[in-house]
Amino acid sequence: MNDTSSGRRGGGGLRAGTLGTFDSVVMAVAGCGPAYTVVALIPALVASVGLAAPAALLYGAVPMVGIALAFRHLGRLDVNSGATYSWVARALHPTLGFLCGWAVVVATTLFVIASTTPTGTATLALFDEDLAENHVLATTVGLALFLLVAVLAGSGTRIAAGARVVAVSLQLALLLAVAILALTRNTHAHAFSLSWFGFGHFDGTGAFTAAALIVGALYWGWDVTANLSEETRSGRGGSGLGGVIGLLVVAATLVTLTVSANVLLGPDAVTSTDGGFLFQLGEAAWPGAGGTLLVLAVPLSMIAVLETTLLQATRTLFAMGRDRTLPSFLGRVHPRWKTPVAATLCVGTFAVTTLTVTVLTDPGVDILADALVGIGLLIAFYYALAGIAVTVAFRSVLRATLGNLILLGLWPFLGAAFNIWVFAASLGTLTGAQLTIGLGALAVGLLPLGIARIQGGRSFFRPRPLNPKEAADAEAHATDALPTVGPADSRRDGLLSDF
Repeated sequence: MNDTSSGRRGGGGLRAGTLGTFDSVVMAVAGCGPAYTVVALIPALVASVGLAAPAALLYGAVPMVGIALAFRHLGRLDVNSGATYSWVARALHPTLGFLCGWAVVVATTLFVIASTTPTGTATLALFDEDLAENHVLATTVGLALFLLVAVLAGSGTRIAAGARVVAVSLQLALLLAVAILALTRNTHAHAFSLSWFGFGHFDGTGAFTAAALIVGALYWGWDVTANLSEETRSGRGGSGLGGVIGLLVVAATLVTLTVSANVLLGPDAVTSTDGGFLFQLGEAAWPGAGGTLLVLAVPLSMIAVLETTLLQATRTLFAMGRDRTLPSFLGRVHPRWKTPVAATLCVGTFAVTTLTVTVLTDPGVDILADALVGIGLLIAFYYALAGIAVTVAFRSVLRATLGNLILLGLWPFLGAAFNIWVFAASLGTLTGAQLTIGLGALAVGLLPLGIARIQGGRSFFRPRPLNPKEAADAEAHATDALPTVGPADSRRDGLLSDF
């Protein structure tokens, strides 16, 4: 593979140096969408393990941080918007690298499609619950919001940058405020206990496995920072650091909120609210205002997740088009905005067309729900390979220090093992449709892989191995390589962004 972006900034024409570390942290938090995931998955987690939900979130975060460390250090070796697509190809094998890129594109695109209608529903629910029950109207509103996000992302406007900061800040402030208030209330369903962080509340290995599958989905999304590394200042370190910090922020928020739910509501109340868990928790912690404010955070969270997921899909497609492993037009950028407009148009058109067709058919809604579950296999697949790739890439320096052994070897490998286990455990719990979507998507990727080998992208299949020594030299000269960022590309507050 011709090292398109390693060793130089802004490879392939993306606007370089327009994102800072703070932007990356915001992106990572927005990608996880804490308010959205709390509503969608925390009740399911509590239903699986009861009072042990905080423990599940804490223990699940440990291997996920290992994967975040893998992304951080692989990003130091190869600044590439394709992220795992490029890293795995250069560290392990080009075929695995291509399938990682394919898995990211399929997972993110399916997520955008499956989340658009719920986004419209959550938005309508702010105004009228009856309107939110109208599936066609909810889909229409969701599509309108998605198209707005796509236009802002594709045009390079900065309007979305400030909105994203506001959305993320509001989510975290409201979630943490309610969590802290809940812990200070006099009326408790359960007294706080450190045993919630032990293994005593897990009802057998089946419950632990079910919790692990849910936790894996809860923490997905922070890795969008890696796909924006070519557009990040100090991309060899800044984007990866932002991902690690963002993941830790999300983990701390979710653990705190789950503890407060145990204290104030108890597991039975959490699992019997029919989607109103967040409202009930907010009202219990902050009567009269808490529930309404938390419900407001949900559509903001979902819109932010749509944006970051779209960014992840388009940047990966851009890298694959640039390497000609997919049609080369996907590697084109807008001459003025320096964003992958072709890839954005491709994902947007496919998402709108697919969603329109599926919602007009009765089975379509079920297919979208199955897609949200099936993509878990794709996520575990590329996370596991990233954890293995960093250990292989840095194998020559693992024994140099204890820190290298832990941060470059043992911890990422633990993350890889966790995701391999999640992948294997999922095979026995998913339905036929969900397995078809997850495994079938990987199988379909073999077709463009074969075409790429024959017709184009041949340099991708002769990759130059990742070299830690080259990365160290590049980091030493990173300041000289950075472009000058003028008034058109920056703001005095340091919140750099091209969106």
